Amino acid sequence: MKSGPNEQRDGGVAAVGISIDQSAPTIPAMVRNRVCDFLELAKFRLSLLVLVVGAAGYCLGAPAEISLVGLGHTIIGIALVAFAANTFNQVIEREFDAKMHRTRNRPLPSGRVSVSEALVFAGVCAAVGILWLDVFTNTLAASIAALTLFTYVWLYTPAKRVTAQNTLIGAIPGALPPVIGFAAAAGSLSIEAALLFVILYFWQMPHFYAIAWMYREDYARGGYRMLSVTDPTGLAISRQSLLYMGLLVLATLLPAVFAGWPVLYLCGAGSIGFWLGVFVVRFATERTHANARAVLLASIAYLPVLVLLLLMTRSAA
Repeated sequence: MKSGPNEQRDGGVAAVGISIDQSAPTIPAMVRNRVCDFLELAKFRLSLLVLVVGAAGYCLGAPAEISLVGLGHTIIGIALVAFAANTFNQVIEREFDAKMHRTRNRPLPSGRVSVSEALVFAGVCAAVGILWLDVFTNTLAASIAALTLFTYVWLYTPAKRVTAQNTLIGAIPGALPPVIGFAAAAGSLSIEAALLFVILYFWQMPHFYAIAWMYREDYARGGYRMLSVTDPTGLAISRQSLLYMGLLVLATLLPAVFAGWPVLYLCGAGSIGFWLGVFVVRFATERTHANARAVLLASIAYLPVLVLLLLMTRSAA
C-alpha cells in the first residue's frame, strides 16, 4: 500500500528524532468509546430482551389494528426506563462490582465514567422515559414504568446483599415490561396482562438461577447473598429451578384456559416448555457450568419463541 501525504510527513518527523504518539485516540474514537461506555451502563444488549417483551405486551393489548407510532413511543419509553434502572443499579453496586471478575471492568469500577456522570445519565433517562410514556401513551403505562424503576433500584438491588431469595423480588420488576406495553396499548389492564406478568415472572427463575450458579464464586467475592452462594451444594437451586420450571409450563397454558387462546397455542407452548424443561432437569441433576450455560441459552431462545407463538395465535383467541 502506498503511503499518503500524512504518513510521509510523520515518517519524516520521526526520522529527525521527534517522537509521535501513534496510539493517541482520535476524536471519533473517543466519542465512540464514550458512547460504548454509556451503552454498557445501560446494559443495552440485555435491555433488548426487555424491549421484545414490552413490544409483545403492546401488540397483545392493542384492541384492533396495531399502531406502529404508538408501538414506537412505547419502546422508546420502556428503553429509557430500563437504561435508568440498569445505570442506578450499577451506581449503587459499583464498589461490589469492582471485586468481581466479570464486572470489575464496567465503566464505573474502572473509572471510565464518573458517578456524577452516571447519575445524570440515569436521572435524565428515568425522567424522560416516564414522561415520554405519559405524554405519548397514557398515565397508566407511565405509572407502571415508575413502579418498575422503583422496585428494581430500591427493593431488588439492596435485597441482593440481604436475602438469598432476592431473585424472587427482582422478578417483580423484571415481569412488568410487558404489562407496561399492554397498558400503553389498551389504556387499562385485564386478565391477559396478568397472565403475561405471571409467565415472565416464572421464566426468570431458571434463567437467573443458571446465571447465579455459573458465577457463584464471583458473587461470593462481591458479597452477594445469592442462593448459589448461601447453599454451595446446589441442592436448593436445583429444587427451585425445577419448581419454577414446572410453574412456568403451567403458566404458559393459562392463556388457553382463561383468555381463549386456541389449541394450536396450547400445543406449541407445551412443546417449547418441555424442550426448555429438558435443559433444566439436566442442570438440576448434574450442576455443571456447561449445563447451567445450556439453561441460560435455551431460556433466552425460549422467550422470543413463546412471544411469537402468542402473537401468531392472538387473532384466533
